[in-house]
Amino acid sequence: MPLNSELSAVFDHFQKVAPPPVFEAIRTANSNFHASFRPASTIQVGDTLPEFHLSNALGQQVHSADLLAQGPLLISFYRGEWCPFCNLELRALQKNLDKFTAKGVTLVAISPELPNQSLSTTEKHELKFPVLSDVGNKLARQLGIVFAQPDSLRPVFKAFGHDLVTRNGDDSFEVPVPATLLVDRRGVVRNLFVDTDYTKRLEPETALQWVDAL
Repeated sequence: MPLNSELSAVFDHFQKVAPPPVFEAIRTANSNFHASFRPASTIQVGDTLPEFHLSNALGQQVHSADLLAQGPLLISFYRGEWCPFCNLELRALQKNLDKFTAKGVTLVAISPELPNQSLSTTEKHELKFPVLSDVGNKLARQLGIVFAQPDSLRPVFKAFGHDLVTRNGDDSFEVPVPATLLVDRRGVVRNLFVDTDYTKRLEPETALQWVDAL
């Protein structure tokens, strides 16, 4: 089943079972963000990826230059392990990891969650690719893909037991817009997927087609 079919099924189920006030709060917040979001303000195809040093799930620093020295990068920004849509995407990427590796591409996932949370994500979903912590969304902010969630969603997160302060190490309540970038070995963005609809993600098959066209 295509990834986005799985995502749609999860959303349809949530829409059926979620209390109307909760669903409406989420819908309104995301609709307002979508209306204000300016795609031209994000990193663009042809831009150079900013250099970064981020911690992996074991707390070790990972340098973008070291990753690029191995070849092209496919970078996926996800909101956090609390997000079921993100988890489906991570699993789909893991299922296709051997295909990316065979093509010489390093797969990397990035979220604002602290390294101990990234470790939990890595272990729970048996991920064999690096999961990095962009604490404070510093890299995501450089790329123009940060969603400052409104306070109206705080009671919703609390009701679901999603403690972003503990997970992310700050009370900003910010998350990255789900995004996928293919970066060549020179650090140039060759392909880009950014969607303010958190229920939509890039299909791994499309990413593989991107790689073939490098």
